[in-house]
Amino acid sequence: MRIGLYDADKTKYPNLPLMKISAWHKAQGDTAEFAIPIKPYDRVYVSKVFGKEYSPLPNICFRADEIVYGGTGFAITIENGKEVYHKDRDPNLPPEIEHIYPDYGLYPELTKDTAYGFLTRGCCNNCGFCIVSKKEGLCSTKVADLSEFWKGQKNIELLDANLLACKDRAELIGQLSASRAWVNFSQGLDARFITQEVAELLTTVKTKRVHFAFDFMKNEKAIKRGLEIYKRVSNLSDDKAIVYILTNYDTTIADDLYRVNLVRALGYLPDVRIYRKPTAPQVLKDLQRWCNNRRIFRTCEFMDYKPRKDGKTIKELYFS
Repeated sequence: MRIGLYDADKTKYPNLPLMKISAWHKAQGDTAEFAIPIKPYDRVYVSKVFGKEYSPLPNICFRADEIVYGGTGFAITIENGKEVYHKDRDPNLPPEIEHIYPDYGLYPELTKDTAYGFLTRGCCNNCGFCIVSKKEGLCSTKVADLSEFWKGQKNIELLDANLLACKDRAELIGQLSASRAWVNFSQGLDARFITQEVAELLTTVKTKRVHFAFDFMKNEKAIKRGLEIYKRVSNLSDDKAIVYILTNYDTTIADDLYRVNLVRALGYLPDVRIYRKPTAPQVLKDLQRWCNNRRIFRTCEFMDYKPRKDGKTIKELYFS
């Protein structure tokens, strides 16, 4: 068969389903390549990870006997200003394709000496802004060993939503450690599951930077405890230990500034993320600009920050 592949997102990450589909078809003796619109194919696979709001589908006409659309992006609609996930529109890849070694040659510029994959699927958090729990379940479960998608590459991009929530975390962290590859936990780590043992295991994994998240005030106590343990065990400098601060979702500006200052006091570097930035008040955009510009963040407090040419401080602009 002549197989065409189309990545509807074109992000900085390779499309993992397309790499697996390509590998499977090539193993069957088929040809597989990125689809060229004027070229005829027996089948074209169009894969889309993100919803329309983030990556609109281009108006492209393929010459194919069959076109197969797949991916979470096709299962998300915007209804009343909110993302709605339709699980029935998002079937999983068949097991023989899901568990095949990816065709990294499909994205040579993105996968040079780098492996991409999941060790676990699912997440217990069920956050309203994330579809992982709805798509993959409320339990983080082991789905693969590292050898399924890694064969000696120097770098590993781990795509798991919540590795530390998995009961097999010690075994899986051990596999990452034994690889001696540089590991990037691309979705961050859940600080609530950090214990002395977990922290010690994590320090054996080669990482250039570690990310955590502090999204909800209700989790403050557990997150603070985990961050304290990890900082004590790892002793990483703040520029290598970052905590994402979600704003414009269900917290006030007072909550947001409190979390930023708490994270800084714990020895981490806060990174402000704004949910749906176009709807965010200007004060949150100013908070993000102050916090995420490391030079400004290290030289003045937020209330003393002067974001505009009029020379007024944040305190004068919003709190006087």
